[in-house]
Amino acid sequence: MSRPVVSVVAYKDPYRSLKEALELCDGLRDLQKNDRILIKPNLVSWDFDLPFPPYGVVTTSAVIFALVQILYEEGFRNLTIGEAPLALPRPKGRAMFKVLGYEKLRDNYGVELVDFNEDKFEKVDYGHFKLSVARKVLEADKIINVPVLKTHNQCKVSLGIKNLKGCLNRASKMFCHGKDWQLHHTFPHIIMKLPVALTIIDGIFTLAKGPGHTGYAYRKNLLIASRDPLACDVVGAELMGYRAADVEHLSYFAGLKNRDLSLEGIEVRGEDVEKHRTFVDYDWQWTEDNTQPVGFQKRGITGLAVRKYDDSLCTGCSTMYNPMLIMFMSAYKGKPFPNVEVISGKRQEASPGFDYTVLFGRCACELNKNNPHIKNAIPLKGCPPTIKELEEALKEAGIHCDYNEYVKYRHYIFSRYKKENGFDLGLYLM
Repeated sequence: MSRPVVSVVAYKDPYRSLKEALELCDGLRDLQKNDRILIKPNLVSWDFDLPFPPYGVVTTSAVIFALVQILYEEGFRNLTIGEAPLALPRPKGRAMFKVLGYEKLRDNYGVELVDFNEDKFEKVDYGHFKLSVARKVLEADKIINVPVLKTHNQCKVSLGIKNLKGCLNRASKMFCHGKDWQLHHTFPHIIMKLPVALTIIDGIFTLAKGPGHTGYAYRKNLLIASRDPLACDVVGAELMGYRAADVEHLSYFAGLKNRDLSLEGIEVRGEDVEKHRTFVDYDWQWTEDNTQPVGFQKRGITGLAVRKYDDSLCTGCSTMYNPMLIMFMSAYKGKPFPNVEVISGKRQEASPGFDYTVLFGRCACELNKNNPHIKNAIPLKGCPPTIKELEEALKEAGIHCDYNEYVKYRHYIFSRYKKENGFDLGLYLM
């Protein structure tokens, strides 16, 4: 039995490097000229109000532009780019397409641009559960999946298989983060009924402690491509220092497909994986007793227990989780907090012995609405809560946050990335 082929190419020029990657893995072999081809980048979110470093967070426009040009030159005309970015408080796909330059692809190549959140979804039966998948995805003859080479604080890595979670509507995305099941055992099913013909991992940057902009990006300068989605993810994981067998969702998917997860079972063409393997940390460290981030402990914060998130915390609240931590830090003035516990997600239950319990998000509020351990509840019922809601609610416990400190933090995050170190916004703002 022949081994699946994965190409690994050193990125120098978007067009030439991507063309080399596709040639090495024969990436266009399964595409027909009259196919309806859907290109699925990773455009999880964008911030139009505060500085937003996209490095390693979203797919570079440089790679998407090069892909469309190559496809067009090869005679493919029926092209669509589709994604369902985090729609909070409303769909923002069209605004993202504009800022990333995708409208030029529409004007120059006739590419259709679709924010799945503004289109229709259809229920797909996956056996033990049903998920609502974007109609445009189901109508496609072939899908080209273009994720980013990044880590994920709930899944270790976020590559091709994980990227297809962006084909679901919001309710189905939230379903994947279940109370009584693992995230790792839901989204791997999505690809089972989709015609993914090619995966291209954009590794111009890689992201530690992802998947959002609060992680830390590094210039990696690699493109990884394959007609085999699992093999592509195995190589991507290896390049970030993770054995695929130790990544639960990859191990689970391999079990569904009765597949081998060893790198030796893959024919890698181009760059040597060992040469480029560098460990990229996925996790934020918490204290051993699960009372707060290690960063809080180092600052001497007491009187506050923030339980670490689990995989039942869905994307909306995950996006607001770091702002929540920064807001708490802004309220710390050297004195202990007033004996407060913060819980989140669909599984965490309030502990006894606290004077105040912050219920972060609608799911935590629902789970703990009758919890006898709670003396004074501070419910943040938003789905997800906003920073302003958090700021106002915490005043009840005498905790005074400063939104301006969060704004300063966002400027700091953005300022870490210097153009002279390879962090070029021109790779995104085409």
